[in-house]
Amino acid sequence: MKKLLLIIILLTQQVIAQDFSGQWHSILKVSGMQLRISIDLVKNDSVYSGKLISIDQGNSVLPMQWVKVNNNNLHFKTAVSDIEYDGNLNDSLISGTFVQGGQRLPLTFSRKVQEKTIAKRPQEPKPPFPYTAEDVSFFNSRDSIVLAGTLTLPSTSGKFPVVILITGSGPQNRNEELMGHKPFLVLADHLTRNGIAVLRYDDRGVAKSKGNFSTATSADFATDVDAAVAYLKTRQDIDPKKIGLIGHSEGGLIAPMVAARNSDVNYIVLMAGPGVPGKELLTLQVELQNKSLGMTGEEVTKQVDVIKGVLDIITMNGDSAVIGSAYRAYLSNSYKQLPDSVKKQVTEVQYGLQFARLNSSWMKFFLTYDPAPTLASIKIPVLALNGSKDLQVWAPQNLPAIEKALKKAGNKKYTVKEMPDLNHLFQECKTGAASEYSEIEQTLSPLYLNEVTTWIKKVNKQ
Repeated sequence: MKKLLLIIILLTQQVIAQDFSGQWHSILKVSGMQLRISIDLVKNDSVYSGKLISIDQGNSVLPMQWVKVNNNNLHFKTAVSDIEYDGNLNDSLISGTFVQGGQRLPLTFSRKVQEKTIAKRPQEPKPPFPYTAEDVSFFNSRDSIVLAGTLTLPSTSGKFPVVILITGSGPQNRNEELMGHKPFLVLADHLTRNGIAVLRYDDRGVAKSKGNFSTATSADFATDVDAAVAYLKTRQDIDPKKIGLIGHSEGGLIAPMVAARNSDVNYIVLMAGPGVPGKELLTLQVELQNKSLGMTGEEVTKQVDVIKGVLDIITMNGDSAVIGSAYRAYLSNSYKQLPDSVKKQVTEVQYGLQFARLNSSWMKFFLTYDPAPTLASIKIPVLALNGSKDLQVWAPQNLPAIEKALKKAGNKKYTVKEMPDLNHLFQECKTGAASEYSEIEQTLSPLYLNEVTTWIKKVNKQ
């Protein structure tokens, strides 16, 4: 009788453990970011339905296409965004694998609301500040959008020299926040403490700025910088003859565009700015980054061949429908040639989604735009810096191209410098691999900060 009672108790506990209904919480860690997500499951008789909520993406709700529960196993797929999850319930935790766009990430859900882990970022400035910070907005009349940002000003009175910070690729806020770092916040703080005003702003369509980011190209973003320059000229506390631009990565592509046509720009700083067309840059980027992941020479060659084929199709001339058809056919064929071990991890749809962002207006512009002719028209002072371990904008490929173009312009006021042991974010690093970005506590190397500040002060005295 006691043995039978024990079996009944164990079975009852198992039934309770199988109930997945209610809310579950987790934090998805990807590319150095932490995204709080929840799932809300509803049980109607023996059938489950549910939704996934991405809290840090505006509480966006993704209904589940289907939910399957088998004993202690939970398996669901969202109706959009191609998210799939497979996990097992054990001790009030669901541990499993989150899959999206070919990426497979470990993810554990709990009944308790999860809090983000606060990364150590010792350079991130904390109040009180020895300068003023003002929320500002300005108008891009060409595209009829309002952009929002922060203007930091030294605490003394007078007309100050000023720099405008231009973010890298992808939707960025005014701090260029990524991988748990805020590079532009750190840079603005350092410059303003040294007597230089700084305007940093949210990209169009990001945070408090209006507009549509997804349809814009680098040329469109350049008009946002024009609007920032025009705004600064209206202020009584800014010296209109000492307006400079600092562009990081894609921002280093945009800054020369603006300077070439806008006589109100007095100097530019290129942080890992491209000196060659995007097609050349991106092909080498894929090669270097795959090597950093430990791929064999043969694996790297195959990956480079695939990306070359994709980029050739994207940049070909012709009807968009024809290009789209060729694009899909090429990806389908290249997927079939993948080893079976990879196919077990990535479906053909997921493989295609990995490359979907490449077939966009922004990417087509970036791939075909050659920065050399624009740089060859720049006569104002230029500081071009790259880290020696930058695997995204490789210094030996881009710095010589930038210098060649500036020489062609007859520019006598430029400095081109490769900074040792710095990565694409200008952090002191070991390998330069993107996987290090979030792990490094340092946001910006003091060597970089001092190099930029010293150079700007010197230019402003001329």
